[in-house]
Amino acid sequence: MDIWRWKVFNGEISEDEMNSEWWNMRLKYQGLCPPVKRTEEDLDVASKYHTIADSSYISYFVADIIQFQFHKALCDAADHRGPLHKCDIYKSRKAGKLLSDVMHLGSSVPWEKAIQMITGGKTSKMDAKPLLEYFEPLIKWLQEQNKNETIGWENCSVMECSQS
Repeated sequence: MDIWRWKVFNGEISEDEMNSEWWNMRLKYQGLCPPVKRTEEDLDVASKYHTIADSSYISYFVADIIQFQFHKALCDAADHRGPLHKCDIYKSRKAGKLLSDVMHLGSSVPWEKAIQMITGGKTSKMDAKPLLEYFEPLIKWLQEQNKNETIGWENCSVMECSQS
């Protein structure tokens, strides 16, 4: 959604192609075609709260990455050994104290400082490696299951539903 918004803001998408470009992106990124015939008279993107409220969507993606980074750091504090997806910090006083200390900061420090604190000074940057580590078993399983499968979807007329 933010890609669509940014392209509207910088003039890459004109007023007379807003709806078709929305559906082009829905097809490209999600494999979705509209359920009924659409025209430029429609503005389906406006059904998304974030569009009409001028609210950025990218913060959700950032939050997901940081969530797994925090999870990894708390597992390290709890002295977890083994796969990250099996880590359970329940009853770990060290992990609980660390999380409490970081959350107590609230918005009093920049987020980079909170990351630096929770990672024990290892980094002050956002890092997607813990997210990838957490899902590594699933990724491997999916790769094995999807061998010899064609990934993706066929193009459709993005302004009307397929007749199949």
